[in-house]
Amino acid sequence: MELLRNRSLAAVLVAETVSLTGSAMTFVALPWFVLATTGSTARMGWVLAAELIPVGLFGIPSGAVIARLGAKRTMNISDAARAPLMALIPILHWTGHLSFGALLGLTFLVGCFLAPYYSSSRLILPGVVGEDEQLVAQGSAFVQAANQLTQLGGPIVGGLLIAWIGAPKVLLIDAVTYAFSFCVILTFVRAGKRVAPDESSRGLFAGLRYVMRDKLLGPTLLVAAVLNFVAQGLVATLPVLVFRRYGADAKIVGFLFAAFGGGALGGSILAAGIVKKIPLLRLAATAILVMALPLWLLAVQMPWVLVIAVLAAFGFCAPLVNAPLLAVMTVRTPEALRPKVITAVMTISSIIGPLGFLAAGFGLQYVSLTIVFLLTAAGFTLGAIAFSAAVRKGDVPAAPAVPEPAI
Repeated sequence: MELLRNRSLAAVLVAETVSLTGSAMTFVALPWFVLATTGSTARMGWVLAAELIPVGLFGIPSGAVIARLGAKRTMNISDAARAPLMALIPILHWTGHLSFGALLGLTFLVGCFLAPYYSSSRLILPGVVGEDEQLVAQGSAFVQAANQLTQLGGPIVGGLLIAWIGAPKVLLIDAVTYAFSFCVILTFVRAGKRVAPDESSRGLFAGLRYVMRDKLLGPTLLVAAVLNFVAQGLVATLPVLVFRRYGADAKIVGFLFAAFGGGALGGSILAAGIVKKIPLLRLAATAILVMALPLWLLAVQMPWVLVIAVLAAFGFCAPLVNAPLLAVMTVRTPEALRPKVITAVMTISSIIGPLGFLAAGFGLQYVSLTIVFLLTAAGFTLGAIAFSAAVRKGDVPAAPAVPEPAI
């Protein structure tokens, strides 16, 4: 497609594909590393939560950082910091200095750069493709397709590499991918400059104020926080599922994580083709309802190949929700407010995600996998109904930006 000839967009796609492949491998390797070295699902939940906790703590303040530095520079700083931090985990393990506290601390520090990097990678799209809502949705679909390609290949490669060279070396490979992303973004991307502030963007919580006043963003993002809680609980359950039902085979857990990515890759390709044909919010409202249906099947014991099919169907719908909603959210927000709005949105949607990891980790010590999967399906279904209703009710003009009153 013509949009893919854009040099800056191509560079973003390449950088994210390589970097997120490493992250997808780590998403398998890190919980596996904790389970293999400690045998504790609760400790696994704490480590997974440690990476997301900074999103809740620093997500909103990071919007001011992005506004001051610009999206491109923020992405570069995030990659430059995460590479050595991730490398320290295997290095300390090999030298006998990796305590559980140190592992939590390093994971926490890596997570500090998650919100600014993710928000910047989305904020850079209008500068790359222009301000047209459908072009931003199409560009977002391409970025998500690249991301989901990594979710397909990364866990499979990660599972195979864990069995071959061990989890610590997989974490070291992830550190190298951050360094590669830094070089590509620095060299080839020509967008993402600093956004000039105005009166409406004044104040640390300007983005949060705008989100909560907007009839689409406010209700939708509050529901999205609940959905993220449930989804992160599902993520934490998959390694335990493999340990308990499928012989603790690391290759299988890789295939399960890859199933979501494979389904989402197909959904991203479909989204890139239909976002110009279907009203964006209608597409998101319908897809979220369909997304909840396959989760009910996970409560039934089945061969792991059928679990792959269920997770792929679940993942297929995700880009059909995310791409149109992100485009509407980005374009309808005044440019000066976008850094603070996008980081506020990410913070709200992710703030209880760590609790999902912890709830699953502790819950799996006391109840069966079947009960956990039934609760997951019920929670996601209720959230999807509320999300769809909020999107349909919020299909109105954006709220006007209101500057912070002088004190």
